[in-house]
Amino acid sequence: MGATRRRGGSAALALAVVALLALVAACGSKVGENGRFGVVYMDAQGFYAGVKAGMQQEVAALGREPQLLQLNAQGDASKESTFVDQVSAAKVDALILSPASATASVPAIKLAHESGIPVICYNTCISDEAAREFVSAYVLGDPTRFGGLLGERAADYFLSVGKPNPKIAVVNCEFVEVCIQRRHGFEQALHAKLPGAEIVANQEGSTIDEAVDVAERILTAHPDVDAFFGEAGGATMGAVRAVQSRNKVGQTVVFGGDMSTEAAQALAADDVLKGVVDISGIAVGQLAAKAAEQVRTGELATYTVVPAPIELYATPQQGADWLRAHPDGVP
Repeated sequence: MGATRRRGGSAALALAVVALLALVAACGSKVGENGRFGVVYMDAQGFYAGVKAGMQQEVAALGREPQLLQLNAQGDASKESTFVDQVSAAKVDALILSPASATASVPAIKLAHESGIPVICYNTCISDEAAREFVSAYVLGDPTRFGGLLGERAADYFLSVGKPNPKIAVVNCEFVEVCIQRRHGFEQALHAKLPGAEIVANQEGSTIDEAVDVAERILTAHPDVDAFFGEAGGATMGAVRAVQSRNKVGQTVVFGGDMSTEAAQALAADDVLKGVVDISGIAVGQLAAKAAEQVRTGELATYTVVPAPIELYATPQQGADWLRAHPDGVP
């Protein structure tokens, strides 16, 4: 899961969305004649690029190929809200989004629901109680299992090198609930095998640049840290770069979430990154578009959690295999 901090730009967004909807209306039966889905991404790269590709593949397979009205919200709840207001007024067939916040995103999603727009969450969602009231489907790779696979991998690694009491730092994305659940899963699985393992720091660094700074500060405060756990892609690769820049290769390793070309290359190198758990963005995009169509046709009538597949990549060979299977870098 890729995630970024919330940023401004709502006024410019509103103008862009209004212009887009005006274009749709002007084109009449040509553009959007097969329906329209409003889609919100948290980022334009990595996991979310995969979501976009998967969604486009799935809507093409539907036959009627609904138009996608899309926004990269950059994790900004105000951008997200403006976009949702506009597509709700335009009466799109469904709203598909990874909400920026479990709480701040509720009013916009409530508005879409009350406007008669089915809402499909993927990757993240609003609070469970609100989701059951306002959301039709939630495409989710179990976050506790996600973290648990990395905790098991970390424990097995440290057992293999004879270090039963490792010191581990977390670089997090815990402004979204799924990242908190990933950490809980990681810690439970880690301590089940290594009860002496210690979490020495837990700081937010969701983008790569943020995560590099955070991980470097942690290495300064805890020069004996044995590993980082990156809760999502930016956190993971930021930690890897920090280990490299601080000359800690061979001393500090990284376990983290979300495959990308850079992550697969780092895993194949076998010097810093020792395990990656991934939920394919392409698979999530396909499932989200399919769920939107099922809600539209009445096949899904009540709030439904749609499970997304989770995979562990734990060896250099698996990193190399991923690179061969994803030459375009889209996960």
